[in-house]
Amino acid sequence: MSLDISGGVLLAVLLGAALHASWNALIKSSQDKALDTALIHGLGTVTALPLLAMFGPPPVAAWPYVLGSTLIHIGYYTSLAGAYRHGDLGLTYPLMRGSAPLLVALASHALIGEGLSPLAWLGVFTLCAGVLILGLSRSALRGQGDEARRRTALRYALTNALFIAAYTLVDGIGVRVSGNAPAYIAALFLFDGLPYLSLVLWQRRADLAPVRAYAARRWPVALLGTTASLGSYGIALWAMTHAPVAMVAALRETSVLFAALLGTWLLREPFGWQRAMGTGVIVGGVMLLRLG
Repeated sequence: MSLDISGGVLLAVLLGAALHASWNALIKSSQDKALDTALIHGLGTVTALPLLAMFGPPPVAAWPYVLGSTLIHIGYYTSLAGAYRHGDLGLTYPLMRGSAPLLVALASHALIGEGLSPLAWLGVFTLCAGVLILGLSRSALRGQGDEARRRTALRYALTNALFIAAYTLVDGIGVRVSGNAPAYIAALFLFDGLPYLSLVLWQRRADLAPVRAYAARRWPVALLGTTASLGSYGIALWAMTHAPVAMVAALRETSVLFAALLGTWLLREPFGWQRAMGTGVIVGGVMLLRLG
C-alpha cells in the first residue's frame, strides 16, 4: 500500500479539521461544558448503530484497538472539558492540538516504523510552530484572567495533547488492522462516548433532574456536534489508511485556524497580529507537508 498525501486526501483532512473546530466551539460556548461533551459523544452510540448495520463490525483483530482507544478517550474528554472550563478556546485549543503532532511523529517512527522525509519533518515542525504562535498570542493570553487560572488551563491543555497523541496512534494502527475504515469508525463511536457520559452522570447522581432538563433542551444542538465529531474523526482515520499517520495528524491540526476564526466571530475572543502571523506559518507547514 502506497502512503502519500494526495490532493484528495489533503482536502478531505482540511474538511475534517473544520468539522473538528466546529464541535469544539460548540462546547466552549455552552453553559455546561462537561455535560455537553458527554452528550455529544454519548449520542455517538446512537449514530453508530446504523453505520454498523450498514458496514458490519470490524474483524476480531481490530477490537483491542477499539477498546484501548475508548479508555484513552476518557482521559481526553476529561482534560478537554477542564481546559475549556479554565481557558479561552483561542488559547487552549491551539496548545492541545499543536503539541500532539510532534509526539505522534516521533512515536510513529519508533512504534510502527513510519518515517518521514526531511521536507515532511520540516512541515510538521512548521505547522506545529504556527499553531503554537497563534495559540500563545498576546491577545489570547490577555483573555485568560488571573495567572493561576491560566496555568491551570495550560496544564489541562498539555495533558490533553498526550491523550490526543495516544489515541491517534492506537486508532491509526487499528483502522489499518481492520481493513475496513467505516466499520472501525462505527465500532469506535459505539463505545467511545459511553464511559465519559457514565462518569458525568455518576458525578451528578445526587440530583439528576437538572441533567435531564438540560439534556432534553440541548440534545438537538448536541446531535449536530455528534455529527461533526464523527465526520471529523472518520475522515482522519480514513486518511490514515492512505497517508502516514504523522502527516494526517499534523494536517488535521489546521483546525486551529477554524477555531480561531470561530472564537473571534462567535465567542468574541480577540484576534491580533500574532495570530495572523501564526496563520501564515501554518499555511506554510501545510504546503511543506504536501510537497514532502
